[in-house]
Amino acid sequence: MKRNKQFTAIIEREGDGYVALCPELDIASQGDSVESAKNNLIEALELFFEVADPSEIQNRLHTEVFVTQLEVAIG
Repeated sequence: MKRNKQFTAIIEREGDGYVALCPELDIASQGDSVESAKNNLIEALELFFEVADPSEIQNRLHTEVFVTQLEVAIG
């Protein structure tokens, strides 16, 4: 039986498209829009979980990922 788990997606514009990254597993994908990049990342993650050995999943999985904004002095 399949179960769902939530992961982080960081999506940023790159050139004419968008890149989506899942930092918990260091898996990325891309698309022509934010939505397509997100959907392509979901597909990449699902494929990874279908074929990856449990030890590979354990080695790649970062269980604590924090996303925050920083204020940095520049110039």
